[in-house]
Amino acid sequence: MKREYATQMDAARRGIVTPEIEAVAKKENREVSFIMDMVAQGKVAIPANVNHKSLEPNGVGSMLKTKINVNLGVSRDCKDYDIEMQKVMSAVNLGAEAIMDLSSHGNTQPFRQKLCRECPAMVGTVPVYDAVIHYQRDLATLTAKDFVDVVRLHAEDGVDFVTLHCGITRKTIEQIRKGERKMNIVSRGGSLVFAWMSMTGEENPFYEYYDDILDICREYDVTVSLGDACRPGCLADATDGVQIEELIRLGELTQRAWDKDVQVMVEGPGHVPMDQIAANMKVQQTICKGAPFYVLGPLVTDIAPGYDHITAAIGGAIAAMSGAAFLCYVTPAEHLALPNVDDVREGIIASKIAAHAADIAKGLPGARDQDDRMADARRKLDWDAQYKEALDPETAKSIRDSRAPEDDHADTCSMCGKFCAVRSMNKALAGEVIDIL
Repeated sequence: MKREYATQMDAARRGIVTPEIEAVAKKENREVSFIMDMVAQGKVAIPANVNHKSLEPNGVGSMLKTKINVNLGVSRDCKDYDIEMQKVMSAVNLGAEAIMDLSSHGNTQPFRQKLCRECPAMVGTVPVYDAVIHYQRDLATLTAKDFVDVVRLHAEDGVDFVTLHCGITRKTIEQIRKGERKMNIVSRGGSLVFAWMSMTGEENPFYEYYDDILDICREYDVTVSLGDACRPGCLADATDGVQIEELIRLGELTQRAWDKDVQVMVEGPGHVPMDQIAANMKVQQTICKGAPFYVLGPLVTDIAPGYDHITAAIGGAIAAMSGAAFLCYVTPAEHLALPNVDDVREGIIASKIAAHAADIAKGLPGARDQDDRMADARRKLDWDAQYKEALDPETAKSIRDSRAPEDDHADTCSMCGKFCAVRSMNKALAGEVIDIL
């Protein structure tokens, strides 16, 4: 049966309560009317393609719980789709709200379709990656129509949001060629669009045919994630003129999408010093009129390969506290290799910690409840209850079990033993003898 509305934004503006709006309101402990108003204004996006039947919808907005995205997908050097599905299931089980399929090798469509059939998390893609693979032609031979047709293909397959590098134009080519940046363009999609424009002499097809793309997104209720082709790839390039000029263009494109009832998220940096993160969030919120901000990290230093899940978590917590709505996880393999299953797990946990810490700082209703329950469990030395509240119960339990305390102080851990402050306080307050030796 054909529904009465085109997109979640269209429905909200017409006063129609969709199942997705209802589900998000329940998850966020908010009134339906509040969620509807935020969706109508564009301050909350609910990416929910009409063809993604297995989706458990989530809302993305700075006034809601901070969501996290997990990047997956095969490459020429690592092309096992079964391993990628293991990563997907691990990500979903650990609480990731979105999966981005960034596959750049092989027959990508069956995996993308499988995701949209089976994955309850939001599914995102970057169509420009897939264009060369889908057509099996060199980049320079592709036409603007080819790129637009791949966006339609992804929409038909059920993808909830697509990253489109619409903000990079021929003017950007001039800026980059002047050599004003240390790292030039580090966005993979942005570099492909830059290369195509350089080789063909034509304008960015995602910018030139933006209205046609919006018509596709409206038809399938696909959320546009406006990609930051010019995000800084090192601290030296953070908050420079190239980045800010693209952001201004993304603000204009945001309004054009909203005019067609198409939902928008705006992607952001990148590598940013800690003291610039809050300002970046404020500038984006102003220029893009409160559209949800989706950030990669930000990474707060350039010198931690192997530990970039930590540098990203530091930046992500500050960003989310300052207004970012959606964190793209970063794994220990960032800058080094395609992440394996363990890398994915570590990246997700680091990002979840950042998101949760930010939600507490934002004062979201109920954000600290789990922490308070953990404090109660620790006071009682109730280990099973502590595992239950932990973000990663399996790891917490395995660490304790691998270094278990001796029987005469089994209620403590093997670090303090009978010197445990909690044990001593519990006994003192109960009027009991505190045995140490």
